[in-house]
Amino acid sequence: MNRRQFLCTTGGGLAFARFGSFTGVFADEKPKRVGVIGSGWYGKCDLFLLIQVAPVEVISLCDVNKQTLDQAADMVATRQASKKRPRTYGDYREMLKEKDLDIVLVATPDHWHALPMIAAMQAGADVWVQKPISVDVIEGQAMVAAARKHGKVVQVGTQRRSTPHLVEARDEYIRSGKLGKIAFVETYCYAGSWNRGRRRQTPTNQQPISPPAHLDYEMWTGPAPMHPYNRLAGTGWRSYMEYGNGMIGDMGIHMIDMARWMLDLGWPSRVSSTGGIFLLKDRPSNIPDTQMATFDFPELTMTWEHRMWGDAQDPKYPWGATFYGEKGTLKAGVYGYDFIPLEGGQPVHRDVTYELEQYPEDKTEPRLEHFAAPAIRYHMKNFLAAIANRGKPVADIEQGHISTAACILANLSLQLGRSLTWDTGKGRVVGDDEANKLLARPYRAPWVHPEPEKV
Repeated sequence: MNRRQFLCTTGGGLAFARFGSFTGVFADEKPKRVGVIGSGWYGKCDLFLLIQVAPVEVISLCDVNKQTLDQAADMVATRQASKKRPRTYGDYREMLKEKDLDIVLVATPDHWHALPMIAAMQAGADVWVQKPISVDVIEGQAMVAAARKHGKVVQVGTQRRSTPHLVEARDEYIRSGKLGKIAFVETYCYAGSWNRGRRRQTPTNQQPISPPAHLDYEMWTGPAPMHPYNRLAGTGWRSYMEYGNGMIGDMGIHMIDMARWMLDLGWPSRVSSTGGIFLLKDRPSNIPDTQMATFDFPELTMTWEHRMWGDAQDPKYPWGATFYGEKGTLKAGVYGYDFIPLEGGQPVHRDVTYELEQYPEDKTEPRLEHFAAPAIRYHMKNFLAAIANRGKPVADIEQGHISTAACILANLSLQLGRSLTWDTGKGRVVGDDEANKLLARPYRAPWVHPEPEKV
């Protein structure tokens, strides 16, 4: 993990050259009017990196946590060129009624992605939406349908597709043929070291407490099931299937999407998964602490594995993907990549390239993931370029939907205890009525689940 601290320039010029078409094209444009729905941790990270690379004017912020909202508004006023404090809202519907936004960033908890994203497009905005795009498959289908119907550009926050060293790895070792035919890919996340510290801070039995006065817990819960508030649910929602898709939907989607992008893969034809809560049984969390999934593609099998305990198989790659080819092996992750040829030849290693000197504010940005900052900046530039030419960005909503749905289908396979065969054309599980009923989660009233035909 101390690789985060290195500023590595080796190979950086080659990787950055691949992004040349994204840069230098926005300086003379009228600032885009930006709104943010979900102004917490990653909402601010995404927004402030956008401000770094484009002439935007943040005019509206929305969050159900008034403290978070006020803090974000004050920070924006110091960051943007106009020094204006944006308007603030506790309900995204009120913000979107103004219909004065060019771009909306959606960075809410996962259970709140679909409805605000669709509403933002209906209000005339292009959208940046965090991953996973949805908590069920039908939500994702509706989001794709809305983007196409309203002609909006949507970039999904799967920024591995814009990570310089990963673009280099794809071009130099996969597209070039140096790996040869690739027939097996492992994706994985081993979060034992992270989780050990988390467990020490997590009581084994948390009693419900009243939500703080500054949090609209009714609105925070939204279409998800209403459960008694406690500190873990309020700040650690990723630990609950009610609000997300578990570790595979949080960390796995990045690597599954990265592998699909590198190999130009579409939908898996069959998905199967096993796992459960095997070790961390003292926590109120209900997501699997151990999970394995298999995704079958034509002429290729991809697997996912996570453990929220123990150590990584390779300490250099606690979160990444390994591509096995007939001519070599490629390991790729957020901190770098390694190419290992099978027969002679020199192994090649690259570290992630940070931009701490170009953007010194990265050094002091609260909770910023330094390895991700350059990737998000390039991802934002790609998003803006797609808006300018009305094309599809590198992480178009359809690609985000495929990667998200693959994770959801793995969870459904685990829940049902059987493999699921996917019909891409129909968007349904083949011959499995029980599984198809689970493609849409029930919504809590008065919220109405979006349908692809009605967006």
